[in-house]
Amino acid sequence: MKRREFITLLGGAAAAWPLSARAQQPAMPVIGFFDWGSPGPSARDVAAFRQGLAEAGYVEGQNLSIEYRWAEGEYDRLPLLAADLVRRQVAVIVARGSIGMAIAAAKATSTIPIVVAAGGNPVEYGLAASLNRPGSNVTGVTFISTELAGKRLDLLHEIFPQATTVAYLSGGPWSRKFENEASSVVEAASALGRQVIVVEARSDGEIEAAFATLGQRQAGALMVGVVPHFTYNSNKIVALAARHKIPAMYPFPVYAFGGGLMSYGADVLGTLRQVGRDYVSKVLKGAKPADLPIQRPNKFELVINLKTAKALGLDVPSTLLALADKVIE
Repeated sequence: MKRREFITLLGGAAAAWPLSARAQQPAMPVIGFFDWGSPGPSARDVAAFRQGLAEAGYVEGQNLSIEYRWAEGEYDRLPLLAADLVRRQVAVIVARGSIGMAIAAAKATSTIPIVVAAGGNPVEYGLAASLNRPGSNVTGVTFISTELAGKRLDLLHEIFPQATTVAYLSGGPWSRKFENEASSVVEAASALGRQVIVVEARSDGEIEAAFATLGQRQAGALMVGVVPHFTYNSNKIVALAARHKIPAMYPFPVYAFGGGLMSYGADVLGTLRQVGRDYVSKVLKGAKPADLPIQRPNKFELVINLKTAKALGLDVPSTLLALADKVIE
């Protein structure tokens, strides 16, 4: 072989080698993070989810990419956002903040894995056959938020036993989940000898009117329901409770950290770490959602805001403070 031909052949092989090597490298997986809220208020939750992924060896920007889709508290946007993630051909969709996110995602795809991090039970909504064996493309963690309604009322009674009438702020009877929560509140109030006033706010625009109603009906305390658009409007609801000077119990820590009196519910940050570490990472490694059991939270948090208690003229019992996981001073 002539020297010039040999050099040309060698150069061509050298140029082709990087292309061949790149072709053999696996493509970076893309996760769809499908959230009910908006980026700002969800920053701590997203950080917890990323931490869980990192614990399993996945770091955003290094060996995986995340596509974020924010519903901004609007139900009508869910189908369009879910369909957009499906068109993007993400490897897995994380449906976070409301069971409605999972429902929208499941309607958009029956093949892409969906990992739930929400309050509703996927089995009750026909998204999975059972908790132990989902048998579908939906798995994850349910916060069981509505099942804690009775416990929340007990804690509210302990901090403010003088209230003989308790208002329950509901999102309306458009979902059996919220109907079940309302029933739990009424049953728990009856056991305590308390009367319950159910006040509905089916949209963001009805929240202020609902507070005016509970003021007119002289409610002594307030239970805020597990409703996605309530969580999205948590600052507004906390401000209205302060304006009406009404002690209130909330379902998620975001309310208490935003100035609400107290909250009791699943450890949201811990659950989101779990979703990243124990579900998404396993799906990315080849596990099937149908074989990953849907779990319930293993930790619940009581958060008490002492500054708000003082503003309301409440003395928080030492026994209740001892039970609190976080006390805001």
